[in-house]
Amino acid sequence: MFYSIIIPTFKRADEVIECLESLTHQSFKDFEIILADGTPGESLEKYVKEYYTKLDLHFLYEEYLGVSEARNLGATKAKGEYFIFLDSDCIFPPDYLSKVDAALKSNHLDAYGGPDAAHASFTVLQKAISYTMTSILTTGGIRGQKKHVGQFHPRGFNMGISRKAFEKVGGYSTFKCGEDIELSIRIIKAGFKVDLIPEAFVYHKRRSTFKQFYKQVFRFGAARINIWSRHKEELKLTHLFPSLFIIGFIKSFFLAIIALYFCFTCCCPWYLFIPIALYKIYLIAIFVDSSIQNKSIKVGIYSIGTCLTQMAGYGFGFIANAFEVIVKGNKNGLKL
Repeated sequence: MFYSIIIPTFKRADEVIECLESLTHQSFKDFEIILADGTPGESLEKYVKEYYTKLDLHFLYEEYLGVSEARNLGATKAKGEYFIFLDSDCIFPPDYLSKVDAALKSNHLDAYGGPDAAHASFTVLQKAISYTMTSILTTGGIRGQKKHVGQFHPRGFNMGISRKAFEKVGGYSTFKCGEDIELSIRIIKAGFKVDLIPEAFVYHKRRSTFKQFYKQVFRFGAARINIWSRHKEELKLTHLFPSLFIIGFIKSFFLAIIALYFCFTCCCPWYLFIPIALYKIYLIAIFVDSSIQNKSIKVGIYSIGTCLTQMAGYGFGFIANAFEVIVKGNKNGLKL
């Protein structure tokens, strides 16, 4: 097949160049790239001109072009039988497209998703965030593990859709966040075959601080309520886990403080330490698993912080938007 790779971008010329450079090394050559740029004031075209001679590259520009709009616009210009939507902060192994093509030839899928991974050159924080976003201990492996909790929904950072399926369901919706999951749900509902291609991984180079990571996962948590508003059957118990986790963590922390107070004044209610001890065991498991997977104790330590950041961000985002939609009656939810 001929593939159309569609990449939305907004500022960050350095990551776009790094992304395009990795695509020049693909062993599979039957593809085009459509770069849809929404950078305000000045497009990124001058930074990528050299790649017109290295790749079958097409550049689209519209000031403040949103992610969903960029992907939909790219699809209207695409020549391929199959659309591959990728994020501009991803780096691609040389055999990425070869693995996708081989998998689709052996087992045709109307849509697929691939995992993200941490490259050896990533910073400690980038590796910790990658672990937290993909581990079965933190997200249930729903972003690309072979074993995962619930129905697998391809994510927009590494997602392929046949032209037929994309056009049948009408492309991306107006969602500002969670638009990839919402699209996956509609594709599955329409009866198309969707699955994970575990070999088709990308190196997702999230350039995040803890603060930026919190904001990102807050939006993810809030978006889950918007998805529920449109697809009632898609709210599962696993989506409540981060909210329950962070509420329980705060409660167990205060119970431990109360227990310490009584230990120093009269009797020691040791049973009040049980909740915080269970959380400690869980975080130790995160540390050990991440340290082993990344072969780095430092990444393991950082993974405790990114795990708590993820749970807090997603959990509070979920709660805040649930209050906005269910209690306040704002059908549009929080502004994301």
